[in-house]
Amino acid sequence: MIEFEEYKTKLAGIKPRLEELSDSLGIAAANDELERLHAQIDSDGFWDDQETSTKVMKQSRLLEAKVEMYKKMCSQWDDLYTLCEMAIEENDDSMLPELTDGFAQLEQQMEKARLETLLSGEYDSNNAIVSFQAGAGGTEAQDWAQMLYRMYTHWIDAHGMTYKILDYLDGDEAGIKSASILVEGEHAYGLLKSENGVHRLVRVSPFDANARRQTSFAAVEVIPEITDDSKDVEIRPEDIEMQVYRSSGAGGQHINKTSSAVRLIHKPTGIVVSCQTQRDQFQNRETCMRMLRSKLIEIKEREHLDKISDIKGAQLKIEWGSQIRNYVFMPYTLAKDTRTGYEMTNINAVMDGDLDGFINAYLTCLATGTWVTKS
Repeated sequence: MIEFEEYKTKLAGIKPRLEELSDSLGIAAANDELERLHAQIDSDGFWDDQETSTKVMKQSRLLEAKVEMYKKMCSQWDDLYTLCEMAIEENDDSMLPELTDGFAQLEQQMEKARLETLLSGEYDSNNAIVSFQAGAGGTEAQDWAQMLYRMYTHWIDAHGMTYKILDYLDGDEAGIKSASILVEGEHAYGLLKSENGVHRLVRVSPFDANARRQTSFAAVEVIPEITDDSKDVEIRPEDIEMQVYRSSGAGGQHINKTSSAVRLIHKPTGIVVSCQTQRDQFQNRETCMRMLRSKLIEIKEREHLDKISDIKGAQLKIEWGSQIRNYVFMPYTLAKDTRTGYEMTNINAVMDGDLDGFINAYLTCLATGTWVTKS
């Protein structure tokens, strides 16, 4: 019976956290908003405006899912506490496996809900456009860029998301010079925004006959895919320089035979976007325009700028001291984030996509404003 008493204490300990989640998730406000939305849905003529009715129904379903999720956690807590009391009263050890599994599930659900409270940014629920750029250093840096590409695609697969290759430029001897993918899934941008920045690798080079230790850099850029046409961004045709080239890399052999790939340069800001995934040059250009528009909106709003012309198109400096995370393979193994201080010694797990600890640490620091001070 000792185990049941311990679980009873644990359940009492997480009860305040469950109640705090109600405030963090805004359950009371969600219920008030649902009451208003349901009244709107039940009103005469609601379905006459298809665009408005679709938005209202989507908002209603999202709020209903949030409220239902919280109710389910509360109900599960009540059931587990009752199970503890019954087991103690009846001296029945057979209920222990059910209690153990149920408590683990509740903790997991509460952690997922806590994470959702940290994903409240305007674009956190959007898809993400993730780009990879090798730093200086030729083959070393290009191999590192491909290692990062593999790491993130593994993370995407593990989280039930999908990705589409937008652009892929092979390295001269190995790796990639650059690549871009569209990540589609729930809170793709909200989760991946923590990865935006320069990543530094320290290892014994597999390309060096003398097996010397090398330091390599690569940049990862993460922006939300913004499809909201209400955002006021003017991209003038005369500000766009379009280049076409022959596709290469992971796009499929059928697109390598013609100059179907498109690169757009936004002359006022210097921003460059590329796409080679479609056979048709015009489809690739359309994708490039969506990428450019998303990037301009994200920079404009992040920097609190009044107009697009204020954007200078500053690029990430892929160099020593600018990194957000260090990955060390030798003389020891360690991956450490310079912003949050979070670290993992199992470097192989990290490179296989085990990034949740880094992401959660970043979101927590973002919410609390408690960042590591660089010396």
